[in-house]
Order: sequence, then C-alpha cells, then structure tokens
Amino acid sequence: MKKVKKGCYGYIKYAKIRTFLITFVLFAIPLVIYVTGYVQTKTRLNLFTFIAILGCLPACKSLVGLIMIIMQKSMPADKYQEASAAAGGLVAGYEVVFTAYEHTTPVNAFIVCGDQLVCYTPDEKTDIAYIEKHLSRILTTDGFASVQPKVMKDFRRYLQRVSEIAGRAEHYREGIEFVPDERYPELSREELIFHTLLAISL
Repeated sequence: MKKVKKGCYGYIKYAKIRTFLITFVLFAIPLVIYVTGYVQTKTRLNLFTFIAILGCLPACKSLVGLIMIIMQKSMPADKYQEASAAAGGLVAGYEVVFTAYEHTTPVNAFIVCGDQLVCYTPDEKTDIAYIEKHLSRILTTDGFASVQPKVMKDFRRYLQRVSEIAGRAEHYREGIEFVPDERYPELSREELIFHTLLAISL
C-alpha cells in the first residue's frame, strides 16, 4: 500500500485502509494475550486478562478514529483534476476534514495564496460562518491573523475564485511581510499556513 500524505488526493482512501489495519492489530494483540492466559491457567482470573483489558484502550481509541474516517467520502477524480488545474502552482490541499469542538467539516480542496484561504466543502449541512470563524481563530493563534478564510459549497464558484487568484497570485502576495519560522526555516509562509490547517484535520 503506497503511502499518501495528509492533504494530498487519495488520502481518505489510504487513511481508511491504514486505520483499519492498525485497529485490527491493536484488537488482535489483547485477544491473543487473553487466549494465551486462559489456555495456560484455565481461568479468566489471571494477570493476562488484566493486561488484555488495558491493551483494549488504545484499540478502542483507534476504533473511534476508524469510525470517523469511514464516514468521510473521497473526492471524485474528475473534480480533483479540475481543482488541481485551477490551482496551478498555488499551495493546495485535498481531502482534509477539519475538526472543531461541535462538528467536523469535510473539505475536498483548498488553496492558500497570500492572505487568501479558499476552501470547497461538499457538505451541504456545513455551517459556513462557524467553520470560517474556527479557521480564522486557529490561524490567528498561529500568527496568521490577516488570513481571510472563505468556505464555499458551490464547486463552480470555488473553481472560478481559485482561477482568479492563481492568475493574480503575486498581487495577493504583495506587501505581506514574512519572517521564516525557526522550527521550519525551509517552509514559505503559505506552506506554514498549509501545515497549520493539516494539524487541525483528521
């Protein structure tokens, strides 16, 4: 199974398989421990059972992650091609699920250019005002207070806006001062914003 990084197209499918395998192994280990203890002692009341129960804790945590990722849908290939073509050389991400206290928001595609952050979500139930405020709060905390998050439900509008930004990328970057992060000196400002967004996604 080829690894797909978070923020890249195909991540949802990869994450489902990876999380399933991890969860399966995490449940299999305590099961093997329990069976071993029962076979050796002929009773459930032994140290092996206690260890097996503790071993179920990380397995259950992984199961929660599996349930959450299974609920997500991959971005259709044709839409990815259109979004990628519109973004051109902009910093762009695909198939992320932003997490917040109240709910999660699936975002099929987003771009970062200067202070512009434009996202497309296929979820009609998404509270646009809430997620934009949430993203703004996170970015402000990380030192990007001037970034203006814009979340769209209309894919065609998203493509149009991204194409406009890609065509005038330097205009949107003009006048923005940036001091490289000491922890990641190789990353540009837009790449740092990109990684901040990945940090709050599944």
